[in-house]
Amino acid sequence: MEPCLQPHANLTRMPAWIRQNLGRGQSFPATARAVQGLNTVCDEARCPNKGECWSRGTATFMLLGDTCTRACGFCAVNTGRPTWDAADEPRRVAVAAMRMELSYVVLTSVNRDDLADGGAGCFADTLAELRRARPDLGVEFLTPDFRGCQREAADRFMATLAGLPDSARRDLVWGHNVETVPRLYREARKGAKYERSLDLLKLAAGLPGVEAKSSLMLGLGETRAEVMAVLADLREIGVTRLSLGQYLRPSLDNLPVARYLHPDEFADYEIEARASGFDWVKAGPLVRSSYYAEEIQGHSPHPNPAPREGAGAPAPWK
Repeated sequence: MEPCLQPHANLTRMPAWIRQNLGRGQSFPATARAVQGLNTVCDEARCPNKGECWSRGTATFMLLGDTCTRACGFCAVNTGRPTWDAADEPRRVAVAAMRMELSYVVLTSVNRDDLADGGAGCFADTLAELRRARPDLGVEFLTPDFRGCQREAADRFMATLAGLPDSARRDLVWGHNVETVPRLYREARKGAKYERSLDLLKLAAGLPGVEAKSSLMLGLGETRAEVMAVLADLREIGVTRLSLGQYLRPSLDNLPVARYLHPDEFADYEIEARASGFDWVKAGPLVRSSYYAEEIQGHSPHPNPAPREGAGAPAPWK
């Protein structure tokens, strides 16, 4: 029987399996120096994995400033009227990535509904700078939903890939997080629409050389049936990469945690996701969308039908 979940339960005591790595490993100081003057989702979103990721020499760059035009109930990023003005940000991100000697870079951003292109141009320019600096670099986008300009964003990304030097990779992982189940959107994702997010992911999955990725945070009051319905929607439109993690309340101003899922539940979800056809899956209490994004996972055959017409097949990993 599905447990009765209370969306507004105020669970302040974290269970024993929530262990945040606050250490300062060997690479932490070098990572901090490399990203100085840039925004990272590690800092702005108060990611619980900052200590671990920075200690192993990786970070997720956040483009387009530190102020978001939306006010999602789960997010710690500042909300307001953006004043970002850093035309050389793509170059500086590429310099930082080279200093960190990264082989895989994840780029995300705040929502920028105030910009005509939603910020797609900055993603494209940063991709170009990164691949010019290191042609074999793996690149993953974690973008907003590009409300009103999804096709334009896709065209810009494809044009950027086509215009790279002959020696450069022309593949891309394009991520966009659905975050939660449709029933909770009004409270958790103000300004977003579930159908709009699916539209973007379907568009991304249908592009040549592009793998589509999405993520959900669990513990906001969703049911298992609702989660499985979202996973089915994602597979139907061709999404091949999936992250599932526990929602952790970043501040008292954000939505409370309704329930902490046991690690065994995440393990079950991972089994279900792989059985349904996802080729790359990360699931666990502290998993976030960019957590170990660089990890290469095998594309094992599965009995599920191929995505419907228009959805993208997995791109070969280089």
